[in-house]
Amino acid sequence: MIPIAMLGTYNVFDQTLSAGWVVLSVLALLIVMSLASWAIIGYKWAVFKAVRRQTDKFFDVFWQSESLDTVFEASEQMNLSHVARVFRAAFSEMLRATKANNPTQTAFENTERTLRRAVQEEASRLERMLPFLATTGSAAPFIGLFGTVWGIMNAFGDISPDQPILQSVAPHIAHALIATAIGLLAAIPAVIFYNYFTSHIKTFRVQMDNFSIDFLNILKRHFLRD
Repeated sequence: MIPIAMLGTYNVFDQTLSAGWVVLSVLALLIVMSLASWAIIGYKWAVFKAVRRQTDKFFDVFWQSESLDTVFEASEQMNLSHVARVFRAAFSEMLRATKANNPTQTAFENTERTLRRAVQEEASRLERMLPFLATTGSAAPFIGLFGTVWGIMNAFGDISPDQPILQSVAPHIAHALIATAIGLLAAIPAVIFYNYFTSHIKTFRVQMDNFSIDFLNILKRHFLRD
């Protein structure tokens, strides 16, 4: 048995530093993945908050304005809004087609294609960095499990008949459990926020699709009424 005095001075941090290079490498990788995940979570949280705020403002301007030129000028101050960016892409294409004296039907079709492409591009922009959260959520537990298995292997390798078994294996078991714990600490927030952000992106995608339909209907009423 481990002496009570030894248990009283047991320090997880000291025990971790005394681990082998393999376990330390696993722990370092997991810590880096966790820190990177939290940095992405904080960044995307702030960006999505700004996206929602600017999009609400854009919708107010769009439905209250009588001129698309006015909407375009206002949308230039809402660069984080996915819907505003889709509108600017479509409106710019419409202006190019008009200045080129393209037939009305051709201009409308070009604008429709531009809308679809802009929606795809904005969806991809909103999804940036999220694959790292998905990777961390799926890989971190297995990386931690590798550290656990390695620590247990070292524990069995250090068993000596000259000293109590628990005293021989306890440090290695501690290293193994720490690797498992850090792997879960890295994975759980990554999975939670990946799902959270993905659900918001689905909402943003619906907003862009609905706006595209509404905008095309407005163009039909004004430019294809004949």
